[in-house]
Amino acid sequence: MAKTTRSFLAQSAREAVTTCRGGWKVLVEKGPSQFQFWLIALLIGIAAGFAALFFRKGITWLQSTLYGTEDVNLLHSFAGTLPWYMLLVIPTVGGLVVGLILHRFTPDGRVRSVADVIEGAALLEGRVEKKEGIASAFASLITLSSGGSTGREGPVVHMAAVISSWVSNRIKADGITGRDLLGCAVAAAVSASFNAPIAGALFALEVVLRHFAVHAFAPIVIASVAGTVINRLEFGDVTEFALPTSGALQFYQELPAFLMLGGLCGFVAVALMWTIFWAEDMATHIQDRTRMPRWLRPAVSGALLGVLAIWFPHIIGVGYETTSAALTGKLVLHEAVVFAILKVIAVSITMAGRMGGGVFSPALMVGALTGLAFGLIATGIFPEVSGTVTLYALAGMGAVAAAVLGAPISTTLIVFELTGDWQTGLAVMVSVSISTALGSRLVDRSFFLTQLERRNVHVAAGPQAYLLSMFRVAGVMRSKDDPRAASEDTCWEMIADGIYVDGNATLESAMPIFDKAAVPFIPVVTIAGEGQPPELWGALFHVDALKAYNRALAATAAEEHS
Repeated sequence: MAKTTRSFLAQSAREAVTTCRGGWKVLVEKGPSQFQFWLIALLIGIAAGFAALFFRKGITWLQSTLYGTEDVNLLHSFAGTLPWYMLLVIPTVGGLVVGLILHRFTPDGRVRSVADVIEGAALLEGRVEKKEGIASAFASLITLSSGGSTGREGPVVHMAAVISSWVSNRIKADGITGRDLLGCAVAAAVSASFNAPIAGALFALEVVLRHFAVHAFAPIVIASVAGTVINRLEFGDVTEFALPTSGALQFYQELPAFLMLGGLCGFVAVALMWTIFWAEDMATHIQDRTRMPRWLRPAVSGALLGVLAIWFPHIIGVGYETTSAALTGKLVLHEAVVFAILKVIAVSITMAGRMGGGVFSPALMVGALTGLAFGLIATGIFPEVSGTVTLYALAGMGAVAAAVLGAPISTTLIVFELTGDWQTGLAVMVSVSISTALGSRLVDRSFFLTQLERRNVHVAAGPQAYLLSMFRVAGVMRSKDDPRAASEDTCWEMIADGIYVDGNATLESAMPIFDKAAVPFIPVVTIAGEGQPPELWGALFHVDALKAYNRALAATAAEEHS
């Protein structure tokens, strides 16, 4: 027995020594490069934090200048005292300036936002458009300052992505490194915008990178903390919303009400998203029918917002004053319902006009108003088993935002960090889980992923859906002079039968041809012009396409589980 024990201890000691030697080898060989990477992540976090801070301060300054108020947190109340023509002119002129900027610096007149960052992470090795991104940031700054009814998180996230893309290009980062740096920038931007370091890190992982790989966690946390420090150096350790008292959950009796609230918020979130998409389609249809110049489209939306603001100034800007009023229970039932409906309309008008801004802050406002309205009804019917209406407002705020973003984890945490109320986690988590489960079934998982699907960018279903679009046929085919090339005579016969693929197409277009024609290879051609005969490049073999796809899947799996 003693001999067995000594043998076991000796073996354990040898294994420990081997492990230490292996760890020392990793430290010597990869330590300096890993430290260098974390240093770059820290610097990107600082840069993204300052970008978010300057963006927020820029909105405050320009908003104060345009509307003449010293406290932009009370902008809605102050705007109600302004002459009606100012409320009409300011957003109209702001929309005109936005239209001119986007017309000059973007090829499609569209503002870049979070959806483009997700696309960059999935398909473009962590890169986003830089010139268009800078133009979008300025356009969104003007939109949010002049009365556009959106949020600042979308432009801030894309601004941070522009910074990380510049760094990735400078250091010639590969896809994994580029995506990690993109996650660092996004985490820092979100953290600096909302003073929410935990939620910022998880937002980058859950929404943008869409995985929780260990190798990405440490640098993203470092960048997120850096962004938070930038925020707190300017604003201090304060939450975005101040709640008067902590909500009191009446334990099990009240949980069914929060399940019902989660279902309601899921439908409200879907209604918000569908309304935005419908408004965008309608605006595009009207623009095409009237041949309206694209630079005029934001100005028309600005004018519509101005008309709405004459009677309801609550729709101006981000809407934190109204959200705070909902979270503190200062609104009555009909005000909460009317303001929620008006905010959905205002956000849709702003988005339809391609004026810029994000959807997160509007979702917070609509959610808080929805929760407050539900809470007023629930506590009025069952006062003896009910907590405070502000708890329902808090849960509703998280539930609608989570369903819109498709991010229940980071949204739950960001609600806690925005309010500083960690005692109501059960109610918020129940509502968030139900709303997210419902919302993800009625759209393509989230607002951002649905935006991409509407552009025929298939990211929502995961890597297996979009990896094929990353390979051009010309890069996988066997050319005519390849020793294993297909017979040219056979290729021309297949071309005559209509079986071929363009060399500039992707495997996403080629794979259905294999399934339909049941052939081992497809001729690859290019069409010189109308009436011109096609030029034969070579042939795409089914086995080569499958090998490329499998390698990409393996690389993606290795990245997500490393």
